[in-house]
Amino acid sequence: MAAPSPSSTVPLQKYRRLRVVTLLLLAVCVFLGIALFAQSTEQGTETSGAPAETSAPSAEQSGPDEASYVRADPEDPMAIGDPDAPVVLSEWTDMRCPFCAVFNRDTLPAIIEEYVEAGKVRIEINDVAYFGDESADAAIAARAAGNQGGYAEYLEALYAAAPEEGHPDMPREKLIGFAKTAGIADLAQFERDLDDPELRRAVEASTAQAQQLGVSGVPFFVADGQALSGAQPVEAFREFLDGVLADAQK
Repeated sequence: MAAPSPSSTVPLQKYRRLRVVTLLLLAVCVFLGIALFAQSTEQGTETSGAPAETSAPSAEQSGPDEASYVRADPEDPMAIGDPDAPVVLSEWTDMRCPFCAVFNRDTLPAIIEEYVEAGKVRIEINDVAYFGDESADAAIAARAAGNQGGYAEYLEALYAAAPEEGHPDMPREKLIGFAKTAGIADLAQFERDLDDPELRRAVEASTAQAQQLGVSGVPFFVADGQALSGAQPVEAFREFLDGVLADAQK
């Protein structure tokens, strides 16, 4: 058989080179596609978990519609202040959140003295269980204390014992100890209420509502449709509440 002529060899070589280049480009495209998919999956995983506690100051932002969560109930055991106050400050808190404890210890007393006792602001507390079953257990315990008119006192006792960081354990005996510290009169009734399925369902419903409203971190606050997040110093809350009160008087 005669050897192929140069004119027939050159096109064959070009075809082979083109085929190799095409395969290499295809492999690069496949690799990039896999990398982009992995990155998007990782980002989705990071943002799909439960909201975390928030400590850093955050600029004021628009909050959810107040009509969906402001209770305005004069008999509300989870509220502090006059139900006719011109401004309602709604707070979302997790009993195991260290930054919620910082707010309760360092900032809340000044807000109560300067705004709540003056009849300017009413605080309505919304419990969430973002950090596991023991967060739910502690929220149930606070509601059990609220059944005897001691919700705020129970939170004060619970947050006073919180560590500077991390999520504290909340075993049953500790929850009972907080009730004693808070001065809950009927401890036997308190313990029975710890096992009340209605209280557990109420905590679950409150947590689900917070997630639906877009509460992405605790502590979280909304007043007159304006939101503020984090365990900020009292000066930040004064500025926030003074602005909301000024708007309410217009």
